[in-house]
Amino acid sequence: MTDLLLWLHIGFSIFALGPVTAAMMSTPRFIRAKNVDVLRYLHKTTRIYGFASLGIFLFGLLLGREFLGRPYLSVSMTLFIVTLGLLFMVARDQGAAIRVLSSESPEDDAKVQTGRIAAFSGVIVLIWIVILALMVWFNPV
Repeated sequence: MTDLLLWLHIGFSIFALGPVTAAMMSTPRFIRAKNVDVLRYLHKTTRIYGFASLGIFLFGLLLGREFLGRPYLSVSMTLFIVTLGLLFMVARDQGAAIRVLSSESPEDDAKVQTGRIAAFSGVIVLIWIVILALMVWFNPV
């Protein structure tokens, strides 16, 4: 059973984090290009794969249930919850950028959303790297 949970945890990590990272990191480029159709697609991708990333947390929680008192797991789970909050803010800003760029006003260029999405995306990826390092170097198995 442990092997299955490990495979599911790693599988969700690969197949959820990769697409959501690509969608987040390419959003500012398409905001600057004012390509609303691609932004809608990236927003949908961010929401779907962001929701799928909950599987990483769920299977990781089930996999590490014996070691939940260990500091590396507590820190990893806390950081993952922080990334989910930041991911929610990225999706919110993507939606705001779509609304701004879809409006008729030429003054609206979604620069605020561009900077915030780029910053949050970078922080999210760095946190995921920290979580990976915690899982690799502090895992008791």
